[in-house]
Amino acid sequence: MTDTKRPFSSIVVDGVEQAPSRAMLYPVGFKREDFAKAQVGIASTWSMVTPCNMHINDLADAAAMGADEAGAKSVVFNTVTVSDGISMGTPGMRYSLVSREVIADSIETVVGAQGFDGFVAIGGCDKNMPACAMAIARMDRPAVFVYGGTIQTGEERRDIISVFEAVGARAAGTIDDDELLAVERTAIPGPGSCAGMYTANTMASAIEAMGLSLPNSSAQEAVSENKRRDAYEAGAAVARLVQAGIKPSDILSMEAFENAITVVTALEGSTNAVLHLLAIASAAGIPLTIDDFTRIGAKIPVLADMRPAGNYAMSELIAIGGIQPLMKTLLDAGMLHGDCLTVTGKTLAENLADVAPYPADQRIIRPLDDPIKPDGHLVILRGNLAPEGAVAKITGHEGLRFSGTARVFHGEEAGMAAIMDGTVQKGDVVVIRYEGPKGGPGMREMLSPTSAINGRGLSSDVALITDGRFSGGSHGFVIGHVTPEAFEGGPIGLVENGDTITVDAERREINLAVDADELSARKQRWQRPAPYAERGTLAKYAKLVSSASEGAVTDRNL
Repeated sequence: MTDTKRPFSSIVVDGVEQAPSRAMLYPVGFKREDFAKAQVGIASTWSMVTPCNMHINDLADAAAMGADEAGAKSVVFNTVTVSDGISMGTPGMRYSLVSREVIADSIETVVGAQGFDGFVAIGGCDKNMPACAMAIARMDRPAVFVYGGTIQTGEERRDIISVFEAVGARAAGTIDDDELLAVERTAIPGPGSCAGMYTANTMASAIEAMGLSLPNSSAQEAVSENKRRDAYEAGAAVARLVQAGIKPSDILSMEAFENAITVVTALEGSTNAVLHLLAIASAAGIPLTIDDFTRIGAKIPVLADMRPAGNYAMSELIAIGGIQPLMKTLLDAGMLHGDCLTVTGKTLAENLADVAPYPADQRIIRPLDDPIKPDGHLVILRGNLAPEGAVAKITGHEGLRFSGTARVFHGEEAGMAAIMDGTVQKGDVVVIRYEGPKGGPGMREMLSPTSAINGRGLSSDVALITDGRFSGGSHGFVIGHVTPEAFEGGPIGLVENGDTITVDAERREINLAVDADELSARKQRWQRPAPYAERGTLAKYAKLVSSASEGAVTDRNL
Protein backbone atom coordinates (compact mmCIF):
# COMPACT_ATOMS: atom_id res chain seq x y z
CA MET A 1 0.00 0.00 0.00
CA THR A 2 1.09 3.59 -0.65
CA ASP A 3 2.58 5.33 2.38
CA THR A 4 0.50 8.47 3.00
CA LYS A 5 3.60 10.28 4.30
CA ARG A 6 5.51 9.24 1.19
CA PRO A 7 2.70 9.12 -1.36
CA PHE A 8 4.91 9.14 -4.46
CA SER A 9 8.34 7.85 -3.43
CA SER A 10 6.86 4.76 -1.77
CA ILE A 11 5.53 3.64 -5.15
CA VAL A 12 9.05 3.89 -6.59
CA VAL A 13 11.14 2.32 -3.82
CA ASP A 14 8.93 0.07 -1.63
CA GLY A 15 8.49 -3.67 -2.04
CA VAL A 16 10.39 -6.59 -3.50
CA GLU A 17 9.55 -5.65 -7.08
CA GLN A 18 11.19 -2.21 -6.67
CA ALA A 19 14.60 -3.63 -5.75
CA PRO A 20 16.01 -2.42 -9.12
CA SER A 21 14.94 1.14 -8.29
CA ARG A 22 16.66 0.96 -4.93
CA ALA A 23 19.77 -0.50 -6.52
CA MET A 24 20.03 2.53 -8.82
CA LEU A 25 19.82 4.90 -5.87
CA TYR A 26 22.62 3.53 -3.68
CA PRO A 27 25.34 4.96 -5.97
CA VAL A 28 23.82 8.47 -5.83
CA GLY A 29 24.01 8.62 -2.04
CA PHE A 30 21.07 6.66 -0.64
CA LYS A 31 21.52 4.48 2.41
CA ARG A 32 19.13 1.70 3.34
CA GLU A 33 17.36 3.84 5.92
CA ASP A 34 16.75 6.62 3.37
CA PHE A 35 14.17 4.54 1.52
CA ALA A 36 11.81 4.97 4.44
CA LYS A 37 12.05 8.77 4.23
CA ALA A 38 10.04 11.22 2.15
CA GLN A 39 12.02 12.22 -0.94
CA VAL A 40 12.43 15.95 -1.62
CA GLY A 41 13.71 17.01 -5.02
CA ILE A 42 15.84 20.13 -5.26
CA ALA A 43 15.34 21.73 -8.68
CA SER A 44 18.42 23.86 -9.34
CA THR A 45 18.67 26.32 -12.20
CA TRP A 46 22.43 26.65 -11.72
CA SER A 47 24.32 27.68 -14.84
CA MET A 48 27.40 29.62 -15.79
CA VAL A 49 25.39 31.07 -18.68
CA THR A 50 24.51 34.13 -16.60
CA PRO A 51 25.47 35.85 -13.31
CA CYS A 52 21.83 35.53 -12.24
CA ASN A 53 22.27 31.79 -11.71
CA MET A 54 25.99 31.22 -11.25
CA HIS A 55 25.70 30.78 -7.46
CA ILE A 56 22.57 28.65 -7.29
CA ASN A 57 24.43 25.35 -6.88
CA ASP A 58 25.43 26.56 -3.39
CA LEU A 59 21.79 27.37 -2.59
CA ALA A 60 20.72 23.95 -3.85
CA ASP A 61 23.22 22.31 -1.50
CA ALA A 62 21.84 24.37 1.40
CA ALA A 63 18.26 23.41 0.53
CA ALA A 64 19.27 19.75 0.36
CA MET A 65 20.89 20.01 3.79
CA GLY A 66 17.74 21.59 5.20
CA ALA A 67 15.55 18.79 3.84
CA ASP A 68 17.91 16.07 5.09
CA GLU A 69 18.21 17.52 8.58
CA ALA A 70 14.41 17.78 8.76
CA GLY A 71 14.14 14.02 8.23
CA ALA A 72 13.63 13.78 4.47
CA LYS A 73 15.99 12.52 1.77
CA SER A 74 17.01 15.19 -0.74
CA VAL A 75 17.87 14.65 -4.40
CA VAL A 76 19.38 17.55 -6.34
CA PHE A 77 18.69 17.85 -10.06
CA ASN A 78 19.28 20.52 -12.67
CA THR A 79 17.43 22.26 -15.47
CA VAL A 80 18.36 24.80 -18.15
CA THR A 81 18.41 28.56 -18.06
CA VAL A 82 19.05 31.20 -20.69
CA SER A 83 20.05 34.83 -20.24
CA ASP A 84 17.77 37.60 -21.44
CA GLY A 85 20.44 40.20 -20.86
CA ILE A 86 22.95 38.41 -23.08
CA SER A 87 20.57 37.38 -25.87
CA MET A 88 18.67 40.71 -25.91
CA GLY A 89 18.42 42.24 -29.36
CA THR A 90 19.56 39.06 -31.10
CA PRO A 91 17.76 36.07 -32.68
CA GLY A 92 18.61 34.12 -29.51
CA MET A 93 16.08 36.17 -27.56
CA ARG A 94 13.35 34.16 -29.30
CA TYR A 95 14.23 31.33 -26.93
CA SER A 96 13.75 33.35 -23.75
CA LEU A 97 10.01 32.94 -23.19
CA VAL A 98 10.21 29.49 -24.76
CA SER A 99 12.63 28.54 -21.98
CA ARG A 100 9.90 29.21 -19.40
CA GLU A 101 7.91 26.33 -20.87
CA VAL A 102 10.99 24.10 -21.25
CA ILE A 103 12.00 24.65 -17.62
CA ALA A 104 8.50 24.05 -16.26
CA ASP A 105 8.23 20.91 -18.41
CA SER A 106 11.63 19.65 -17.26
CA ILE A 107 10.90 20.13 -13.55
CA GLU A 108 7.53 18.42 -13.98
CA THR A 109 9.24 15.59 -15.87
CA VAL A 110 11.86 14.89 -13.21
CA VAL A 111 9.53 15.27 -10.22
CA GLY A 112 6.92 13.06 -11.87
CA ALA A 113 9.34 10.42 -13.14
CA GLN A 114 11.34 10.08 -9.94
CA GLY A 115 8.39 10.08 -7.58
CA PHE A 116 9.44 12.95 -5.34
CA ASP A 117 7.01 13.62 -2.50
CA GLY A 118 7.82 17.32 -2.57
CA PHE A 119 10.38 19.68 -3.98
CA VAL A 120 12.25 22.96 -3.67
CA ALA A 121 12.55 25.01 -6.87
CA ILE A 122 15.30 27.64 -7.03
CA GLY A 123 15.23 30.32 -9.72
CA GLY A 124 17.37 33.36 -10.38
CA CYS A 125 16.66 34.74 -13.86
CA ASP A 126 13.50 36.09 -15.42
CA LYS A 127 11.97 32.97 -16.98
CA ASN A 128 13.12 30.23 -14.64
CA MET A 129 11.26 31.90 -11.78
CA PRO A 130 7.73 31.75 -13.22
CA ALA A 131 8.70 28.38 -14.69
CA CYS A 132 9.40 27.07 -11.19
CA ALA A 133 6.03 28.39 -9.99
CA MET A 134 4.25 26.84 -12.99
CA ALA A 135 5.81 23.46 -12.20
CA ILE A 136 4.82 23.80 -8.55
CA ALA A 137 1.22 24.54 -9.58
CA ARG A 138 1.08 21.73 -12.13
CA MET A 139 2.50 19.00 -9.90
CA ASP A 140 0.51 20.02 -6.80
CA ARG A 141 3.00 18.38 -4.45
CA PRO A 142 4.35 20.15 -1.36
CA ALA A 143 6.85 22.69 -2.64
CA VAL A 144 8.64 25.95 -1.85
CA PHE A 145 10.16 28.42 -4.28
CA VAL A 146 13.53 30.01 -3.43
CA TYR A 147 14.62 33.19 -5.17
CA GLY A 148 18.33 33.24 -6.02
CA GLY A 149 18.56 36.84 -4.85
CA THR A 150 19.42 40.22 -6.27
CA ILE A 151 22.76 41.51 -7.44
CA GLN A 152 24.34 44.59 -5.92
CA THR A 153 24.64 47.68 -8.09
CA GLY A 154 27.91 48.42 -9.85
CA GLU A 155 30.06 51.53 -9.71
CA GLU A 156 28.08 54.79 -9.63
CA ARG A 157 24.93 52.68 -8.94
CA ARG A 158 25.06 51.20 -12.43
CA ASP A 159 23.19 48.09 -13.53
CA ILE A 160 22.45 46.27 -16.79
CA ILE A 161 19.93 48.93 -17.87
CA SER A 162 22.69 51.52 -17.56
CA VAL A 163 24.56 49.60 -20.25
CA PHE A 164 21.59 49.37 -22.62
CA GLU A 165 20.92 53.09 -22.25
CA ALA A 166 24.60 53.88 -22.75
CA VAL A 167 24.32 52.26 -26.19
CA GLY A 168 21.67 54.83 -27.13
CA ALA A 169 23.76 57.62 -25.64
CA ARG A 170 26.74 56.49 -27.74
CA ALA A 171 24.57 56.55 -30.87
CA ALA A 172 23.44 60.06 -29.98
CA GLY A 173 27.06 61.13 -29.46
CA THR A 174 26.60 62.19 -25.86
CA ILE A 175 29.24 59.69 -24.67
CA ASP A 176 32.30 58.27 -26.43
CA ASP A 177 33.67 54.74 -26.76
CA ASP A 178 35.76 54.96 -23.61
CA GLU A 179 32.76 56.07 -21.56
CA LEU A 180 30.66 53.22 -22.97
CA LEU A 181 33.40 50.74 -22.11
CA ALA A 182 33.58 52.08 -18.56
CA VAL A 183 29.85 51.48 -18.08
CA GLU A 184 30.07 48.05 -19.72
CA ARG A 185 32.90 46.88 -17.44
CA THR A 186 31.49 48.10 -14.12
CA ALA A 187 27.73 47.51 -14.26
CA ILE A 188 27.65 43.85 -13.17
CA PRO A 189 29.78 43.29 -10.06
CA GLY A 190 28.92 39.64 -9.32
CA PRO A 191 26.21 36.99 -8.88
CA GLY A 192 22.52 37.76 -8.68
CA SER A 193 19.56 39.02 -10.66
CA CYS A 194 19.25 42.48 -12.19
CA ALA A 195 19.30 45.20 -9.59
CA GLY A 196 16.08 47.18 -10.06
CA MET A 197 12.39 46.31 -9.87
CA TYR A 198 12.84 44.50 -13.15
CA THR A 199 11.23 41.16 -13.99
CA ALA A 200 13.27 38.97 -11.62
CA ASN A 201 12.70 41.07 -8.51
CA THR A 202 9.09 41.66 -9.56
CA MET A 203 8.37 37.95 -9.89
CA ALA A 204 10.21 37.10 -6.67
CA SER A 205 7.97 39.59 -4.87
CA ALA A 206 4.84 38.24 -6.58
CA ILE A 207 5.65 34.63 -5.72
CA GLU A 208 6.28 35.56 -2.09
CA ALA A 209 3.00 37.48 -1.98
CA MET A 210 1.22 34.39 -3.36
CA GLY A 211 2.55 32.37 -0.44
CA LEU A 212 4.91 30.04 -2.34
CA SER A 213 8.12 31.42 -0.78
CA LEU A 214 9.20 31.80 2.81
CA PRO A 215 8.83 35.35 4.20
CA ASN A 216 11.46 37.76 2.85
CA SER A 217 12.82 35.33 0.24
CA SER A 218 12.27 38.01 -2.41
CA ALA A 219 14.41 40.60 -0.63
CA GLN A 220 17.84 39.12 0.01
CA GLU A 221 21.08 39.66 -1.83
CA ALA A 222 22.32 36.70 -3.84
CA VAL A 223 25.59 36.45 -1.98
CA SER A 224 24.57 36.66 1.66
CA GLU A 225 24.10 34.47 4.67
CA ASN A 226 20.40 35.43 4.68
CA LYS A 227 19.94 33.92 1.24
CA ARG A 228 21.76 30.72 2.13
CA ARG A 229 19.63 30.45 5.27
CA ASP A 230 16.50 30.98 3.16
CA ALA A 231 17.44 28.02 0.95
CA TYR A 232 18.22 25.82 3.97
CA GLU A 233 14.90 26.67 5.61
CA ALA A 234 13.03 26.03 2.36
CA GLY A 235 14.32 22.45 2.31
CA ALA A 236 13.19 21.95 5.88
CA ALA A 237 9.85 23.60 5.12
CA VAL A 238 9.10 21.16 2.29
CA ALA A 239 9.79 18.23 4.60
CA ARG A 240 7.24 19.68 7.04
CA LEU A 241 4.72 20.37 4.28
CA VAL A 242 4.94 16.74 3.15
CA GLN A 243 4.19 15.56 6.67
CA ALA A 244 1.33 18.06 7.02
CA GLY A 245 -0.08 17.26 3.59
CA ILE A 246 -0.17 20.94 2.53
CA LYS A 247 -0.12 21.25 -1.25
CA PRO A 248 0.10 24.21 -3.65
CA SER A 249 -3.63 23.89 -4.38
CA ASP A 250 -4.22 24.76 -0.72
CA ILE A 251 -2.28 27.99 -1.28
CA LEU A 252 -2.92 29.11 -4.86
CA SER A 253 -6.42 30.59 -4.69
CA MET A 254 -7.79 33.53 -6.65
CA GLU A 255 -7.19 35.61 -3.52
CA ALA A 256 -3.51 34.60 -3.53
CA PHE A 257 -3.17 35.85 -7.11
CA GLU A 258 -4.94 39.07 -6.15
CA ASN A 259 -2.34 39.49 -3.40
CA ALA A 260 0.42 39.04 -5.97
CA ILE A 261 -1.10 41.64 -8.31
CA THR A 262 -1.52 44.06 -5.40
CA VAL A 263 2.14 43.79 -4.37
CA VAL A 264 3.39 44.03 -7.97
CA THR A 265 1.30 47.18 -8.40
CA ALA A 266 2.53 48.84 -5.22
CA LEU A 267 6.13 48.04 -6.27
CA GLU A 268 5.67 49.40 -9.83
CA GLY A 269 6.74 46.01 -11.14
CA SER A 270 7.39 44.69 -14.63
CA THR A 271 4.76 44.24 -17.35
CA ASN A 272 6.03 40.66 -17.59
CA ALA A 273 4.17 40.01 -14.34
CA VAL A 274 0.95 40.06 -16.38
CA LEU A 275 2.20 37.35 -18.72
CA HIS A 276 3.72 35.20 -15.98
CA LEU A 277 0.91 35.43 -13.42
CA LEU A 278 -1.58 34.45 -16.12
CA ALA A 279 0.63 31.45 -16.93
CA ILE A 280 0.99 30.37 -13.29
CA ALA A 281 -2.76 30.77 -12.78
CA SER A 282 -3.43 28.64 -15.87
CA ALA A 283 -1.20 25.91 -14.43
CA ALA A 284 -3.08 26.13 -11.13
CA GLY A 285 -6.52 26.09 -12.75
CA ILE A 286 -7.34 29.59 -11.45
CA PRO A 287 -9.48 31.70 -13.88
CA LEU A 288 -7.29 34.81 -13.77
CA THR A 289 -7.68 37.18 -16.75
CA ILE A 290 -5.97 40.35 -17.94
CA ASP A 291 -9.00 42.33 -16.79
CA ASP A 292 -8.25 41.35 -13.19
CA PHE A 293 -5.14 43.55 -13.40
CA THR A 294 -7.38 46.51 -14.23
CA ARG A 295 -9.89 45.62 -11.51
CA ILE A 296 -7.25 45.34 -8.80
CA GLY A 297 -4.94 48.08 -10.08
CA ALA A 298 -7.76 50.63 -9.93
CA LYS A 299 -7.68 50.30 -6.12
CA ILE A 300 -3.94 50.02 -5.45
CA PRO A 301 -1.47 52.95 -5.42
CA VAL A 302 2.09 52.82 -6.72
CA LEU A 303 4.31 53.34 -3.67
CA ALA A 304 7.84 52.20 -4.61
CA ASP A 305 10.34 54.66 -6.09
CA MET A 306 12.26 51.85 -7.76
CA ARG A 307 14.19 51.57 -10.98
CA PRO A 308 13.66 51.63 -13.92
CA ALA A 309 11.19 54.54 -13.70
CA GLY A 310 12.31 55.54 -10.21
CA ASN A 311 15.58 55.95 -8.34
CA TYR A 312 16.37 53.01 -6.08
CA ALA A 313 17.76 49.49 -6.47
CA MET A 314 16.59 46.30 -4.80
CA SER A 315 19.63 46.18 -2.51
CA GLU A 316 18.53 49.53 -1.10
CA LEU A 317 15.02 48.22 -0.46
CA ILE A 318 16.56 45.19 1.25
CA ALA A 319 18.51 47.50 3.57
CA ILE A 320 15.28 49.03 4.94
CA GLY A 321 13.40 45.74 5.39
CA GLY A 322 12.46 44.38 1.96
CA ILE A 323 8.82 43.98 0.96
CA GLN A 324 7.48 42.66 4.28
CA PRO A 325 6.80 46.12 5.80
CA LEU A 326 5.10 47.12 2.53
CA MET A 327 2.90 44.03 2.68
CA LYS A 328 2.06 44.79 6.33
CA THR A 329 1.03 48.33 5.31
CA LEU A 330 -1.18 46.98 2.52
CA LEU A 331 -2.67 44.34 4.82
CA ASP A 332 -3.50 46.88 7.51
CA ALA A 333 -5.19 49.04 4.86
CA GLY A 334 -7.40 46.14 3.79
CA MET A 335 -5.66 45.72 0.43
CA LEU A 336 -4.39 42.15 0.95
CA HIS A 337 -6.23 38.94 1.81
CA GLY A 338 -4.66 38.05 5.13
CA ASP A 339 -6.37 34.67 5.47
CA CYS A 340 -4.48 33.09 2.54
CA LEU A 341 -2.41 30.05 3.53
CA THR A 342 1.35 30.13 2.82
CA VAL A 343 4.22 27.62 2.73
CA THR A 344 5.00 28.38 6.37
CA GLY A 345 1.77 26.57 7.24
CA LYS A 346 0.50 29.90 8.55
CA THR A 347 -1.65 32.55 6.95
CA LEU A 348 -0.25 35.69 5.35
CA ALA A 349 -1.59 37.75 8.26
CA GLU A 350 0.14 35.48 10.77
CA ASN A 351 3.43 35.78 8.89
CA LEU A 352 3.17 39.57 8.93
CA ALA A 353 1.93 39.98 12.51
CA ASP A 354 5.26 41.04 14.03
CA VAL A 355 6.76 42.89 11.04
CA ALA A 356 8.09 46.32 11.99
CA PRO A 357 7.45 49.39 9.81
CA TYR A 358 10.09 50.95 7.60
CA PRO A 359 12.52 53.45 9.17
CA ALA A 360 10.94 56.88 9.42
CA ASP A 361 13.58 58.57 7.28
CA GLN A 362 13.48 56.18 4.29
CA ARG A 363 12.43 57.52 0.87
CA ILE A 364 12.03 54.34 -1.16
CA ILE A 365 8.47 53.37 -0.22
CA ARG A 366 5.96 56.20 -0.10
CA PRO A 367 3.13 56.34 2.48
CA LEU A 368 -0.35 55.42 1.30
CA ASP A 369 -1.49 59.04 1.52
CA ASP A 370 1.37 60.28 -0.70
CA PRO A 371 1.74 57.75 -3.53
CA ILE A 372 3.78 58.08 -6.69
CA LYS A 373 0.57 57.28 -8.56
CA PRO A 374 -2.86 56.85 -6.94
CA ASP A 375 -3.74 53.80 -9.02
CA GLY A 376 -1.99 50.98 -10.82
CA HIS A 377 0.70 51.39 -13.47
CA LEU A 378 -0.13 48.16 -15.33
CA VAL A 379 -2.83 49.39 -17.68
CA ILE A 380 -4.75 46.99 -19.93
CA LEU A 381 -5.68 48.82 -23.12
CA ARG A 382 -8.25 47.91 -25.74
CA GLY A 383 -9.41 49.51 -28.97
CA ASN A 384 -9.41 48.87 -32.68
CA LEU A 385 -5.62 48.32 -32.58
CA ALA A 386 -5.80 45.76 -29.76
CA PRO A 387 -9.33 44.31 -29.54
CA GLU A 388 -8.14 41.46 -27.30
CA GLY A 389 -5.94 43.65 -25.12
CA ALA A 390 -2.50 45.20 -24.76
CA VAL A 391 -0.36 45.96 -21.71
CA ALA A 392 1.08 49.39 -20.94
CA LYS A 393 3.34 50.42 -18.08
CA ILE A 394 2.11 53.91 -17.15
CA THR A 395 4.10 55.04 -14.15
CA GLY A 396 3.06 58.69 -14.16
CA HIS A 397 6.38 59.90 -15.58
CA GLU A 398 5.29 59.50 -19.23
CA GLY A 399 1.99 61.35 -19.13
CA LEU A 400 -1.36 59.71 -19.69
CA ARG A 401 -1.91 60.29 -23.40
CA PHE A 402 0.18 60.04 -26.55
CA SER A 403 -0.85 60.62 -30.14
CA GLY A 404 1.60 60.35 -33.01
CA THR A 405 2.45 59.11 -36.46
CA ALA A 406 3.10 55.42 -37.06
CA ARG A 407 6.55 54.36 -38.20
CA VAL A 408 6.24 50.65 -38.93
CA PHE A 409 8.90 47.92 -38.77
CA HIS A 410 8.81 44.18 -39.42
CA GLY A 411 10.84 42.88 -36.51
CA GLU A 412 13.06 44.32 -33.80
CA GLU A 413 16.24 44.61 -35.86
CA ALA A 414 14.66 46.99 -38.39
CA GLY A 415 13.19 49.15 -35.64
CA MET A 416 16.45 49.25 -33.71
CA ALA A 417 18.40 50.32 -36.79
CA ALA A 418 16.00 53.20 -37.45
CA ILE A 419 16.28 54.40 -33.86
CA MET A 420 20.06 54.24 -33.89
CA ASP A 421 20.49 56.04 -37.23
CA GLY A 422 18.14 58.89 -36.34
CA THR A 423 15.26 57.91 -38.65
CA VAL A 424 12.89 57.84 -35.66
CA GLN A 425 11.95 61.41 -34.72
CA LYS A 426 9.89 63.22 -32.11
CA GLY A 427 6.18 62.52 -32.49
CA ASP A 428 6.67 59.02 -33.93
CA VAL A 429 4.89 55.93 -32.72
CA VAL A 430 7.33 53.12 -33.44
CA VAL A 431 5.40 49.95 -34.37
CA ILE A 432 7.46 46.75 -34.13
CA ARG A 433 5.40 43.78 -35.22
CA TYR A 434 5.68 40.06 -36.01
CA GLU A 435 7.31 39.64 -32.62
CA GLY A 436 4.36 37.93 -30.88
CA PRO A 437 4.33 34.46 -29.31
CA LYS A 438 3.63 32.79 -32.67
CA GLY A 439 5.09 35.33 -35.08
CA GLY A 440 8.45 35.90 -33.41
CA PRO A 441 8.20 33.23 -32.35
CA GLY A 442 8.86 33.68 -28.67
CA MET A 443 7.70 37.26 -28.02
CA ARG A 444 11.10 38.94 -27.77
CA GLU A 445 11.62 41.78 -25.29
CA MET A 446 12.14 45.23 -26.78
CA LEU A 447 14.68 46.42 -24.21
CA SER A 448 17.25 47.38 -26.81
CA PRO A 449 14.86 49.69 -28.76
CA THR A 450 13.35 51.28 -25.64
CA SER A 451 16.78 51.82 -24.09
CA ALA A 452 18.05 53.32 -27.34
CA ILE A 453 15.07 55.69 -27.41
CA ASN A 454 15.81 56.71 -23.82
CA GLY A 455 19.55 56.99 -24.50
CA ARG A 456 18.85 59.33 -27.41
CA GLY A 457 16.74 61.54 -25.16
CA LEU A 458 13.43 60.74 -26.89
CA SER A 459 11.57 58.92 -24.13
CA SER A 460 9.07 61.78 -23.68
CA ASP A 461 8.54 62.27 -27.40
CA VAL A 462 8.37 58.79 -28.93
CA ALA A 463 6.03 55.89 -28.16
CA LEU A 464 6.68 52.23 -28.99
CA ILE A 465 3.99 49.64 -29.69
CA THR A 466 4.63 45.94 -30.25
CA ASP A 467 3.05 42.51 -30.23
CA GLY A 468 6.25 41.48 -28.49
CA ARG A 469 6.92 42.37 -24.88
CA PHE A 470 9.20 44.46 -22.73
CA SER A 471 11.93 43.86 -20.21
CA GLY A 472 11.25 44.86 -16.66
CA GLY A 473 13.96 47.44 -17.32
CA SER A 474 11.98 49.19 -20.05
CA HIS A 475 10.38 52.52 -19.34
CA GLY A 476 8.81 55.31 -21.32
CA PHE A 477 5.55 55.36 -23.30
CA VAL A 478 5.64 51.69 -24.30
CA ILE A 479 2.78 49.30 -25.06
CA GLY A 480 3.31 45.56 -25.56
CA HIS A 481 1.43 42.26 -25.70
CA VAL A 482 -0.82 43.70 -28.46
CA THR A 483 -3.38 41.01 -29.33
CA PRO A 484 -4.31 39.56 -31.70
CA GLU A 485 -0.68 39.58 -32.85
CA ALA A 486 0.31 40.49 -36.40
CA PHE A 487 1.09 36.89 -37.39
CA GLU A 488 -2.52 35.98 -36.58
CA GLY A 489 -3.84 38.80 -38.76
CA GLY A 490 -4.39 41.23 -35.89
CA PRO A 491 -4.87 44.95 -36.58
CA ILE A 492 -1.25 45.71 -35.62
CA GLY A 493 -0.32 43.89 -38.83
CA LEU A 494 -2.47 46.33 -40.85
CA VAL A 495 -0.89 49.60 -39.66
CA GLU A 496 0.82 51.65 -42.37
CA ASN A 497 3.45 54.38 -42.15
CA GLY A 498 1.79 57.74 -41.53
CA ASP A 499 -1.29 56.41 -39.73
CA THR A 500 -2.22 58.22 -36.54
CA ILE A 501 -2.17 56.13 -33.37
CA THR A 502 -3.54 57.39 -30.05
CA VAL A 503 -2.95 55.87 -26.64
CA ASP A 504 -5.21 57.11 -23.82
CA ALA A 505 -4.26 55.57 -20.49
CA GLU A 506 -7.13 57.21 -18.59
CA ARG A 507 -9.70 55.71 -20.94
CA ARG A 508 -7.59 52.56 -21.33
CA GLU A 509 -7.75 52.77 -25.11
CA ILE A 510 -5.37 52.28 -28.02
CA ASN A 511 -6.79 53.26 -31.37
CA LEU A 512 -5.74 53.56 -35.00
CA ALA A 513 -7.30 56.53 -36.84
CA VAL A 514 -8.34 54.40 -39.81
CA ASP A 515 -11.99 53.63 -40.51
CA ALA A 516 -13.39 50.12 -40.49
CA ASP A 517 -13.81 49.89 -44.26
CA GLU A 518 -10.18 50.75 -44.89
CA LEU A 519 -9.03 48.26 -42.24
CA SER A 520 -11.21 45.60 -43.89
CA ALA A 521 -9.65 46.35 -47.28
CA ARG A 522 -6.15 46.12 -45.78
CA LYS A 523 -7.06 42.80 -44.19
CA GLN A 524 -8.07 41.45 -47.59
CA ARG A 525 -4.63 42.38 -48.96
CA TRP A 526 -2.69 41.08 -45.95
CA GLN A 527 -0.63 37.92 -46.29
CA ARG A 528 0.91 35.98 -43.44
CA PRO A 529 4.71 35.92 -43.70
CA ALA A 530 6.57 32.64 -43.75
CA PRO A 531 7.25 31.25 -40.25
CA TYR A 532 10.66 31.94 -38.76
CA ALA A 533 11.20 28.26 -37.94
CA GLU A 534 9.68 25.15 -39.50
CA ARG A 535 11.11 22.49 -37.17
CA GLY A 536 12.66 22.21 -33.74
CA THR A 537 11.89 23.96 -30.47
CA LEU A 538 10.73 27.28 -31.91
CA ALA A 539 8.42 25.62 -34.43
CA LYS A 540 6.85 23.43 -31.74
CA TYR A 541 6.36 26.45 -29.53
CA ALA A 542 4.73 28.51 -32.30
CA LYS A 543 2.36 25.63 -33.03
CA LEU A 544 1.22 25.22 -29.42
CA VAL A 545 1.43 28.66 -27.79
CA SER A 546 -1.66 30.63 -26.77
CA SER A 547 -2.00 34.40 -27.11
CA ALA A 548 -0.24 36.84 -24.80
CA SER A 549 -3.62 37.74 -23.28
CA GLU A 550 -3.82 34.13 -22.08
CA GLY A 551 -0.29 34.01 -20.70
CA ALA A 552 1.45 32.59 -23.81
CA VAL A 553 1.30 29.04 -22.44
CA THR A 554 1.73 25.88 -24.48
CA ASP A 555 -0.75 23.54 -22.79
CA ARG A 556 -3.89 25.66 -22.72
CA ASN A 557 -5.59 24.16 -25.77
CA LEU A 558 -4.46 20.53 -25.45
